[in-house]
Amino acid sequence: MKIYTRTGDAGRTALFGAGRVSKASARVSAYGTVDELNAALGWALTRVDDASIAERLAVLQHDLFVLGSHLASPPVEGRPAVELPPLPVARIHEMERWMDEAEDELPPLRAFVLPGGSEGAAALHVARTVCRRAEREVVALAEAEPVEGDIIRYLNRLSDLLFVLARLANRRAGVGDVVWKKSGE
Repeated sequence: MKIYTRTGDAGRTALFGAGRVSKASARVSAYGTVDELNAALGWALTRVDDASIAERLAVLQHDLFVLGSHLASPPVEGRPAVELPPLPVARIHEMERWMDEAEDELPPLRAFVLPGGSEGAAALHVARTVCRRAEREVVALAEAEPVEGDIIRYLNRLSDLLFVLARLANRRAGVGDVVWKKSGE
């Protein structure tokens, strides 16, 4: 099977069960950024030295693939819904638990933290910023078209988790967080 189809050469792409749209559409942008986030997590996996953090990132990658499939499958009136794996809604609460566990190990946050520290933490901060962009793009899409609200909740919680995991990666690597200093300090 060839990987290229030439069907997108005119700037249009297929949605699951919903015809073709411009590659510049809000929907394609949203699921494309979720895909970019998945790639950022994959890269962070190569930088994180902690096995428990890496294990969680691998789980999240599979979740993001599901989120992307839902974003690429808009409901179409008069057509049967495309059968998709269920959204990982329970993971939202699990991410909250993961954050609570991590925060038990971390010193209290008393200043703004800049991206950086260990390689793993820096990669997690990059993933966090891509996650925030994905969230903004999904919210923009939801203002114009139907989007399952749990996708927005998931991305919002994931960006928080990535911040906490970046701090945890620094802590476990024996590297301090990079703290923002006001001018003159």
